[in-house]
Amino acid sequence: MKPVDLRSDTVTQPTPGMREAMASAPLGDDVFGDDPSVNALQEKIAGMLGFEAALFVPTGTQSNLCGVLSHCQRGDEYIVGQMQHCYRWEGGGAAVFGSVQPQPLAHQADGTLALADIEAAIKPDDPHFAKSKLLALENTLGGKVIPDDYIEKATTLAHSRGLAAHLDGARLFNAAVAQARAGGSDARAEARRIAKHFDSVSVCFSKGLGAPVGSALCGSRDLIAKARRIRKMAGGGMRQAGVLAAAASYALDHHVDRLAQDHANARKLADGLAGIDGLKVEAPETNILFVDLVGDAREKSAALLAHLKSHGVLAIGLYRLRFVTHLDVDEQGVDRAIGAIRGFFRA
Repeated sequence: MKPVDLRSDTVTQPTPGMREAMASAPLGDDVFGDDPSVNALQEKIAGMLGFEAALFVPTGTQSNLCGVLSHCQRGDEYIVGQMQHCYRWEGGGAAVFGSVQPQPLAHQADGTLALADIEAAIKPDDPHFAKSKLLALENTLGGKVIPDDYIEKATTLAHSRGLAAHLDGARLFNAAVAQARAGGSDARAEARRIAKHFDSVSVCFSKGLGAPVGSALCGSRDLIAKARRIRKMAGGGMRQAGVLAAAASYALDHHVDRLAQDHANARKLADGLAGIDGLKVEAPETNILFVDLVGDAREKSAALLAHLKSHGVLAIGLYRLRFVTHLDVDEQGVDRAIGAIRGFFRA
């Protein structure tokens, strides 16, 4: 029986329609700028989010790196949250490759950075300090949707102090779908609403959208020209990349609205785990569910993960137990996961 893989939404397989789009994609050499499928994707995502241009890259890590290094020079600084991907989970790339200093801040309970903390972190123009050049936010963050009114206030603050604003929108469309559900609006309109506050936005196609590879950095034409040079230095020129871009384009056409089902499945999983003695379940806002082991169960994380694996359910416990729903997990898979977890605590 096929495992129920809840480790991440990066584990999805291309759908039959996506595979067909990949197989029939017209190709060129993207380093020369003449791959029609890549060019079409870049125009599509830039247009969707309201930017002048976009750049297709292999990974979200490279997209964030190109974004930060396009805004910042050696000796500059970007302000970022402690738990944001472009600070904690990307190998220190901005510092290692660009000599750009991160200034990490603690998160509030809702995932935001306190405006007062952002204000205090912006350095004066003094040779003792790195130059504060960029505020980086992430939406969603650990599955939490960052409120639009907060984003407006934070980016307005940054811009008023001469900083640019970058969004790690790896799961931007999860945030947009959640906002659309809450407000009765359109997910694409919500994605554009979120993006309008930023000077650059990174979007991942290989998470909830279900493409096998790729992200895009969106911004002004000048910024994307800088990013293209950085992508080349970072080894991100992929030549006949249209076979991958076609998958991403298909995902934008077919997989945005269906993210609502992933969110519903995460809520179903949370509901199914409610009331288990030894578990503290955090209500999910999108497709990521965090669960803490408490009391006598606190030391059983490794045993639980091994039990789940033996029952065909895959999950991870980086710092908390995390379960991520996606297009390859259906309601029956969620039921299997609930049954396996409840079985562990009954044993």
